[in-house]
Amino acid sequence: MPPWNAAKAKVQLRLSVQRLRISQQKKEAQAKASRREIAVLLERGKVESARIKVEAIINEDIHVELLELLELYCELLIARFGLLELNSKEPDPGISEGVCSIVHAAQRTEVKELHVLREILMHKYGRDFSLAAIENQNGCVSERVTRKLIIETPSTELVDAYLGEIAKAYAVNWRASSGGGSSGEDGGVKEAKGDTTAESQSKSPEPDKDAKDGDEPAPRTRTPKLPDLPPTEDEAEGGKPNASGSSSVAKKPDPPPYEEDDFAALARRFEALKKR
Repeated sequence: MPPWNAAKAKVQLRLSVQRLRISQQKKEAQAKASRREIAVLLERGKVESARIKVEAIINEDIHVELLELLELYCELLIARFGLLELNSKEPDPGISEGVCSIVHAAQRTEVKELHVLREILMHKYGRDFSLAAIENQNGCVSERVTRKLIIETPSTELVDAYLGEIAKAYAVNWRASSGGGSSGEDGGVKEAKGDTTAESQSKSPEPDKDAKDGDEPAPRTRTPKLPDLPPTEDEAEGGKPNASGSSSVAKKPDPPPYEEDDFAALARRFEALKKR
């Protein structure tokens, strides 16, 4: 292998950062599609199949976190490249963790640019240092990196939590049998725009297409009341009977034309929601 070349090393560091970011974006897009598939499985009651897919998503999320860490270490080496250029058998303490982590974990990724960078670093610091980094002697590799490299089956609680967040994001009526897994804050709500309409249709009655004037159809969603409706005579006079003993409601004038139009427009909105 050719001797240490600082210019080539810096270029390889920048290429590695770029490729690591692209790989993260690709995996995140794949995970988004997988979450949609899991939501469909939950809706159809195929919970066990959904659990298997969720385990794969959890492992992919952990791998993405590993790529993020390696990207940060590459950026650290670029920022402290002067220390990397020092002629020594071991890296400076300011970059030692980054160099060890890249040498230790690069082979566990699919980023070829990172593999080349690993070879450059191993060549610079020699065989003894490289073996120590690969075997993580003296704990030179970041603990955060080593945790991401552990392969294990996700716990039931974690799987339930993922399923609960996916069900919440895609408006699927599902809850873990243990009562957990349905909590959480955001859970990807941005991906489920418009999905709440389907849920509200399954819980709300059909609107009355033949509603008479003044009869508000049963709402499908929490639609606020029309703001500009004039008060009824009962509201204005307290519903008190007049001198002849008859209620003031008997003398209620016909509603203005625009009131009928507002209710008709509201009914059309409900009908449009039904067709979505």
